[in-house]
Amino acid sequence: QVQLVESGGGLVQAGGSLRLSCAASDRTFSKYGMGWFRQAPGKEREFVAAISSSGGSTYYADSVKERFTISRDNAKNTVYLQMNSLKPEDTAVYYCAADSYLRLRIASPSQSVYWGQGTQVTVSS
Repeated sequence: QVQLVESGGGLVQAGGSLRLSCAASDRTFSKYGMGWFRQAPGKEREFVAAISSSGGSTYYADSVKERFTISRDNAKNTVYLQMNSLKPEDTAVYYCAADSYLRLRIASPSQSVYWGQGTQVTVSS
């Protein structure tokens, strides 16, 4: 069982930056594709970004392309989401997920997906 713990959320002004981290408890971390999703109040959860197990492939939602960067450090069992040029519409709870990279990038997690508990990101205008 993989346990995921997100951190790095907070309150930031529009145009600012935040870096989210997601630390995994399991040494099998490097076998999983990793993804970030977000859910705003009253809205469905939406895909943000995904990265393959090796880190060689990444994929982004159009709404965050050119502003967000996903990366991973398999030696530290951690995946990151660098968020720049933040907008009020980026306000949401951000969740990391461990699953097949192909399932994550089509925003269709499998039944065996692992989720973190989420971290709140609030962008003020």
